[in-house]
Amino acid sequence: MSEIIFVVEDSAEGGFLARALGESIFTQADSVADLHEKVRDAVRCHFDPGGVPKLIRLHFTRDEVIAA
Repeated sequence: MSEIIFVVEDSAEGGFLARALGESIFTQADSVADLHEKVRDAVRCHFDPGGVPKLIRLHFTRDEVIAA
């Protein structure tokens, strides 16, 4: 695997929640910089040393509700 994709959403408590597509990897963080470190750490912990993806893609999503 050369790349892993995470869907990143705003957390109701503040910060961010991230989950990997196709793998059972989840993490959360208070800032984007902290999220980068936590995602890297979660990926390194999940895969064996020779199988760590070379790229981590973060796909940020945001729901926006407006009055009709």
